[in-house]
Amino acid sequence: MHATTTRPKITVTADGAGVVSHAGSRLLADIAQVSGLDDGFDVVASMGRKRRSAHSPGRVLTDLAVTLADGGETISDLAVLREQPALFGPVASTPTAWRVLAGVDAEDLAGLRAARAGARERIWLARAELRGSDQALPVVRAGGRSWPGLVIDIDATLVTCHSEKESAAANFKGGFGYHPVLAFLDNTNEALAGILRPGNAGANTAADHIAVTDLALAQIPDHERHGAPILVRADGAGATKAWLHHLHALRHAPDGPGLLVDYSIGFTMTDQVQAAILALPEWAWTPAVRTDGKLRDGADVAELTGVLARHGLDLAANGWPPGIRVIVRRERPHPGAQLTFSDVHGYRFQTFATSTKVGQLAALEARHRAHVRVEDRIRTGKDTGYGRFPSRSFAINTVWLELALAAADLLAWTQTMLLDGDLAAAEPKKLRYRLLHVAARITRGQRRIWIRLPASWPWARELAAAFQQLRAIPPPARP
Repeated sequence: MHATTTRPKITVTADGAGVVSHAGSRLLADIAQVSGLDDGFDVVASMGRKRRSAHSPGRVLTDLAVTLADGGETISDLAVLREQPALFGPVASTPTAWRVLAGVDAEDLAGLRAARAGARERIWLARAELRGSDQALPVVRAGGRSWPGLVIDIDATLVTCHSEKESAAANFKGGFGYHPVLAFLDNTNEALAGILRPGNAGANTAADHIAVTDLALAQIPDHERHGAPILVRADGAGATKAWLHHLHALRHAPDGPGLLVDYSIGFTMTDQVQAAILALPEWAWTPAVRTDGKLRDGADVAELTGVLARHGLDLAANGWPPGIRVIVRRERPHPGAQLTFSDVHGYRFQTFATSTKVGQLAALEARHRAHVRVEDRIRTGKDTGYGRFPSRSFAINTVWLELALAAADLLAWTQTMLLDGDLAAAEPKKLRYRLLHVAARITRGQRRIWIRLPASWPWARELAAAFQQLRAIPPPARP
């Protein structure tokens, strides 16, 4: 048997010059500069401090965010940027980065969040200019239709700690670590907000849901927050009266912010809810639809609000906010699945509550089911910073979480503003493999630094075009 192909013989040396790695990641650093993120961070991190190194504290924090977006896991991974000064400029040492992180207090953390909001507003305006106002904000699709406005998904996740860390605790699944609650924008995959919590924090703690909701809404630029409809989605852990009343008040308070907020939240399957579901007549059910709008085999939906009232659960009288509706889906379980509460007719059931007053039941249910996309955001986010916390200090880890959210934003801004096709929809791992980690030759000429990507690299033109497009955006004025 003869081999049809052979690998060429090579000789490896460690004396190369004029070659850089992770050339595509410079795009992330430039996005941070154009958005004003590093300047905003610097204003916050430098206030009231004596400069103890040549490195701007804000630049150090931004470089950490770029490192996380690039796939780094620890503070020492800054070396990937630091050892390529021709590409990334001067980058702080690991001890300097530790000192900067340790110097961020609670007041500074609020400032970092405000800086992220300011950077987001600049990016959204720049994206509208580059893409056109009609394509500035990607729309959310579910149930075969486009939903107007913004969709914020909120969910909590468990992060394992493999050593003793401040406030880490045992969780309900038998693990040990933290239990952050996070908020993402489904339109663009941006990471709006997050709160770091001990591992034993409750999944349905209303105060935490209220806090992360307010932080997420503060990240939305004013021109969108006070004009576009906003849908807040969560699973059954969010079915608390206090949180839903808070969401209701955001829309209906006469002296409130006047936001157009609706919600779609998983609803608790109590005994009364189960009895009401089983009491539904067959004619009350209507076929469910898939994400693409086609019929979902073996699944139906029905309105449960009125039936609940007849079974002793009048929602408003029992403390739920006015206008709440409960909708139920039934479907045939996949082989091996366990039924939730009853094997009557062989169905499993799921319920959710919404404040949306109009729309077909099937479309509302498909819209709620699209909340599952938040699991992808959490999964990829754990590979972009908050799957591993670096310090024993809870305060430092809280700052690390904020930088991880900024890293997710850098990736999202790059994709929604500068990339198209498969690259615009790629998960971070694929984006790094194809674009960010590409090697290049660096040369100087005509008073410029040239990054020469391999002509044979399949995605070289897309990367070069992204850099060229980003150059058209003027940097923000220096504070």
